[in-house]
Amino acid sequence: MNNTPNLSNLLSRHCHAFAPVLDADLNADCVCTLDFSEKNQLLQNTNLQNTDAFNEAVEQMLQERNATTGVGGYLENRFIYRRSRHFDVQAESRDLHLGVDVWLPAGTAVFTPLDAIVHSFRDNDNFGDYGPTIILQHELEGVTFYTLYGHLTRSSLQGLQEGQHFAKGRKIAEVGPYPENGHWPPHLHFQVICSMEGKYGDFPGVATLAERAKYEQLCPNPNLILQCRHL
Repeated sequence: MNNTPNLSNLLSRHCHAFAPVLDADLNADCVCTLDFSEKNQLLQNTNLQNTDAFNEAVEQMLQERNATTGVGGYLENRFIYRRSRHFDVQAESRDLHLGVDVWLPAGTAVFTPLDAIVHSFRDNDNFGDYGPTIILQHELEGVTFYTLYGHLTRSSLQGLQEGQHFAKGRKIAEVGPYPENGHWPPHLHFQVICSMEGKYGDFPGVATLAERAKYEQLCPNPNLILQCRHL
């Protein structure tokens, strides 16, 4: 973990080297930030265990901003994970979001920002979990790191193999619909990871607030790669 600050600096130095992660312009005027913290009264008054209702709330949030795509979430303190027992595994709830979410239509193509090999993949099929997930391994200037793509289509995993190579800019997956995406309104969870710590096909996407210092070091800001002006 000691090389994590170096990874952030490395990604910053290579800011012009990355291909787009999504078939969508994240710097367009139709993109806005979305708030999933407890300050969001619309979500407070939405039955988040009902994915249809949750999806309608997200669509309303976008419409109110005249937007078609929503972004945000890195290190955001969210209450929405309390909708799922999957996160109720310890005394303190896991509310701190470790990636960037991009809320946009199911079926949107997902690409690798750099040359990559498939580290691992899995259908994390729990209510409120990632659903179909792909983790890629990259190398820059001899530094190995990983990117995680959650809430994909199940078809994105078909024919995939660990160790498979993808050239920079190649399509790797598509954003999934609910319920197959882990029962979420359609979006991509994108996360940068310094060390997989022995994990395969899965990695924490949310943490407790007490773990912030650890995970802020382990999971640098994904916008170093996304380069979205709205974040």
